[in-house]
Amino acid sequence: MGSFSMVHWLIVLVVVLLFFGRGKIPELMGDLAKGIQNFKKGMSEEDPADKAKTVDHKADEAK
Repeated sequence: MGSFSMVHWLIVLVVVLLFFGRGKIPELMGDLAKGIQNFKKGMSEEDPADKAKTVDHKADEAK
């Protein structure tokens, strides 16, 4: 009762293909991949304003 059979998955696949078409699905996946790459790139880059906000505690201790 809780799992889907192969026939159910085939029906779902046909409905998805009817809604989006064959060419639209790879385009959507490509856009999703580009979005993830841009997000990762943005997370890995350091903001110059953040560097200015950090305090060098070792320099303060030496005084």
